[in-house]
Amino acid sequence: MAAAPRSRPLFLGVLPLPERRAIARALRTETVGGLVMLTAAVVALVWANGPWHGTYESVREFHFGISALGLDLSVGHWAADGLLTVFFLVAGIELKRELVVGELRTPETAALPVIAAVCGMVVPAGLYVAVAALGGGSLEGWAVPMATDIAFALAVLAVISTHLPTALRAFLLTLAVVDDLGAILVIAVFFTSDLDLWALLGAAAGLAVFYALQRLRVTGWWWYVPLGVAIWALMYHGGVHATVAGVAMGLILRTTRDDDETASPAERTGFLLHPLSAGVAVPLFALFAAGVTVSAGALGDVFTRPEPLGVVVGLLLGKIVGIFAGTYLAARFTRARLNPDLAWGDVFGLAVLGGIGFTVALLIGELAFPPAEAEHVKAAVLVASLAAACLAALLLHRRNRLYRRLCTEEDHR
Repeated sequence: MAAAPRSRPLFLGVLPLPERRAIARALRTETVGGLVMLTAAVVALVWANGPWHGTYESVREFHFGISALGLDLSVGHWAADGLLTVFFLVAGIELKRELVVGELRTPETAALPVIAAVCGMVVPAGLYVAVAALGGGSLEGWAVPMATDIAFALAVLAVISTHLPTALRAFLLTLAVVDDLGAILVIAVFFTSDLDLWALLGAAAGLAVFYALQRLRVTGWWWYVPLGVAIWALMYHGGVHATVAGVAMGLILRTTRDDDETASPAERTGFLLHPLSAGVAVPLFALFAAGVTVSAGALGDVFTRPEPLGVVVGLLLGKIVGIFAGTYLAARFTRARLNPDLAWGDVFGLAVLGGIGFTVALLIGELAFPPAEAEHVKAAVLVASLAAACLAALLLHRRNRLYRRLCTEEDHR
């Protein structure tokens, strides 16, 4: 009797449910999400600088969409304005959670990371302005070095942190959430095109409906997905960067659970969207944003032209000085106190980690400069982020060895 023919796996077919769940579970971890984004950035650099660089530009500039609705955008534009909205929606949910049940819910616990985050935004912006002004460059990129990439920073910390205090991750997460909020406000206020009042009013009305549905405990994705897409499109046409729509909806989602709920709408949405954000949205944005030409001349421009040099100085020196000095001054002159589980050496390593400015820094670079100049600024973001990641990994690895030794000594007593 002939054996039954084996079924052939479908190319690019849908994976079995257990495998899909395993991939989604892996993408919810900071390490895997950060590595996926890093891989996408490396692929972009190799693709843009290899023999197929022409196809990279062709793919990035390929337009598609609905022209009648004014949404005929390039692939790179869809990645920045469309897919990245998912990332900002998840960031908005995380911010709402911190405000309601996390470190930001009381002034006493919020003061230290909030002051550190604000100083970590103001000092890099100030250093950029100083470097650019002294070099006779454009001041338009002052906001580029303000943003810390939460996914990359947490990924580096997750790889290193086997014995580091858990309070260090909580401090970094809270600081990065406030940092994201600052970046979102900067994008909304300073990087808007000509405003369309009627479109913005329509987006506001959509957000009001979204809020009402949450308060009325209406469930079902068929209500929220079409409404969210409409809010996004109206925000885009209103002249405000469309990713702000994602943050607004994330902040509206209800974080507290009802008695008959096992998870709040914000928890469920964040759980479902985190793999999409880490595995699709952010990597595709990195793929089409990080493809800058890397040559001896281009790298030389990073350290000789005032705008890219200002970004490097802002991310490396500005973040370190801003976060560390802000934390110290807050602990010294206010009622805020550093967590007793943390030492100042931990805070310094965390301040260096704050210099990883990838996703939002690349986005602001694209918004602040024309394409030709944006390439140099994006190269500066990549160089500074890589340097900050390596230096932070070295410092935190030394701190981790110290804590491991202390833990071993404690176990042998």
